[in-house]
Amino acid sequence: MLEKAGLLNKTKIAEGGRKLKKNWSISRVVLVGNSLAFYKETKTQTAASWKPGNRPESSVDLRGSLIEWTKEMSSKKNVFRLRTVTGNEFLFQAENEDYISDWYKTIKNVIETLVSWHSCVCVPVCACSRVRECELDLLLVFAVRRMNSDSSEKKRVKSRLRKFITKRPPLQSLQEKGLIKDQVFGCRLETLCDREKENVPKFVQLCIDAVEKRGLEADGIYRVSGNLATIQKLRFLVDHERAVTTDGRYLFPEGLCQEEKLNMDDAQWEDVHVITGALKMFFRELPEPLVPYNSFEHFVSKVESIKQLVWSLPKPNQDTMRVMFRHLKKVVEHSEANRMTAQSIAIVFGPTLMRSEKDFSNMAVHMVYQNQIVELILVECDGIFNPENKLLR
Repeated sequence: MLEKAGLLNKTKIAEGGRKLKKNWSISRVVLVGNSLAFYKETKTQTAASWKPGNRPESSVDLRGSLIEWTKEMSSKKNVFRLRTVTGNEFLFQAENEDYISDWYKTIKNVIETLVSWHSCVCVPVCACSRVRECELDLLLVFAVRRMNSDSSEKKRVKSRLRKFITKRPPLQSLQEKGLIKDQVFGCRLETLCDREKENVPKFVQLCIDAVEKRGLEADGIYRVSGNLATIQKLRFLVDHERAVTTDGRYLFPEGLCQEEKLNMDDAQWEDVHVITGALKMFFRELPEPLVPYNSFEHFVSKVESIKQLVWSLPKPNQDTMRVMFRHLKKVVEHSEANRMTAQSIAIVFGPTLMRSEKDFSNMAVHMVYQNQIVELILVECDGIFNPENKLLR
């Protein structure tokens, strides 16, 4: 549902709460449903030619956003600021006062409509695999702030939102009804592999290919952290979040930004530490680690039987482990450049790839075993994952 489209001067002044240097440019701005999308300005494209399938340069979710006129943040005239709940901030400007005022009013009306809609729904319509209470509390803060009525009206809205938070159905029931689908991050490995018809998740393979193509000699690879905001951006893109219209309908088709369409050569992922950070995050957020809970104690107590244990794992765990450790072996082969030895890799990935489900009393002892097991698998990678070779003794 196209609300409005046109040209505006735009600059991004903050991302994730971090201030950015102003860089004004002309952008084709499209307001559709709850999303404000930005396209490169071209001579051939018009508002009438815009279609929902067109891929924007970027977009923002207006739910819970704040909009206000500002004179202090720019020397230009007719400037308003838009701030999203994720901490991203933009300035928009146009020379024509009526034109920019119309944009301001339209965006403000959409934000207020979204607040009103969210205060009445019973079940959230979103593509997220989880709805966190802290996010809903943040929505509550913005909802109350935007209300212009008396205090009794604010209390009524607050009460409704509180009931919505406390009475919302559990995640499992929403998944069973098909209202919320598992995504990539936080999805069970077997479920994800079954959905993708593969034994190794496509995102894992994409990351490995990108690292081996241009990052094996990067200093401190897998130890040095990438920019968290960029990692989260990659994570949300992989989870192919979808825009929602003001009446609660999905705007874009499912799978618009699926991982198989993700271009790891894009300039925004040029820092290899962002890719390695996202890959580590994927494994950390698995509901059950790569080494399943029911295998943890066996790995700890029977290191000498490591090959048999690996081959006893479910096929998706086994194949993903084989691909991952062969990749890490290549990283170690470049240790003179990246300073990541087998021991360094084991320290980084030990707690990430395996952990106890319940026993947290011996975390220090477990960490020693975790590191030793990962290092052993890494050193004996060829023998463990080749059925014809024997494990070195």
